Amino acid sequence: MSVSDELDVRILCGDPRLAYEYGVDGTFSQEEVEAVEYACEALSGRPGYRVSVLDDHSRYIDELRNSPPDLVLNLCDTGYRNQLAQEPNIAAFLEMLGIPCTGSPPAAMHLCGDKSLVRHVAAAHSIPVPNEKLVDLNADPLMLPDLYPAIIKPNGGCGSMGIAPDCVVHDGAEADAVLRRLAGELERPQALIQDFLTGPEYTLGLVGNPETGFTVLPTLEVDYSDLDPELPPILAYGSKADPESAYWRALRFRRADLSPEIAAQMIDQASLLFGRLGFRDYARVDFRAGADGIPRLLDANFNPTWNWDGKMAIMAGWHGMDYGQLLEAIVIAARQRYGI
Repeated sequence: MSVSDELDVRILCGDPRLAYEYGVDGTFSQEEVEAVEYACEALSGRPGYRVSVLDDHSRYIDELRNSPPDLVLNLCDTGYRNQLAQEPNIAAFLEMLGIPCTGSPPAAMHLCGDKSLVRHVAAAHSIPVPNEKLVDLNADPLMLPDLYPAIIKPNGGCGSMGIAPDCVVHDGAEADAVLRRLAGELERPQALIQDFLTGPEYTLGLVGNPETGFTVLPTLEVDYSDLDPELPPILAYGSKADPESAYWRALRFRRADLSPEIAAQMIDQASLLFGRLGFRDYARVDFRAGADGIPRLLDANFNPTWNWDGKMAIMAGWHGMDYGQLLEAIVIAARQRYGI
């Protein structure tokens, strides 16, 4: 702790000065810049914290090495110099310097960068998963779905990059077109073919750690009811990044209405995955039900959207936590791990 008895917290985030491959126009949006400012203000409003932001990646390494804070709140889901593949290296650099930080370690980030591996971990623990095939996009001929409709998506990446309405396919011609599109877009030429699940889509948030226990946030359900019925009900890239997208405009989130049995099963499954995947401090686990009503794992997110209006903040609000309290809960989870 610093001599003022306030915890010196440095928020690490993306660099708005640099190009950003995830942005619709290749840059940071004003909303993303404001989200960082809002996070700083929200945590600063909690007693006992002195908070500052480090977003200039040209001085990121030197500043952390020369003036290490008590704790880093690692919100840099953009990757070093806004290169998404460099996201694990930020956590690795902090580990090398011995600077305490929130969030998952680089090993967990690398593991979860391969969605097929995550599915295998889940299946090994009897967690329901969609039927799936891993496709080598360099193969000739390309592997096609066995059953339709199917959904085709990148095996790596985050934030629904590469996922568009055409990813839900109904025949071989559509499937071949999507696979060839992804082959031209993806740095890692791998795609997943999965059953297209048509039931409710859920998100479950956890804050804490296996050793000290979790705060389980109320489960969220994606509301597709206002979406144009001509569009497939999926969380496409546009729903997360493009304000001009029909998905952005139509999709809403509501508190899920689950039976106690299903809710308990999802909590147990998410908690188990949190530990087995090596997550730390907080995570979000996504499920979608099939025609049989059984929720199946879609994704496990080690650094889920942290901004004030994201899913984690919405679920925290249902739990009675404001945004500053959510960020503080994440910080407290890390402090407990480090004994700070």
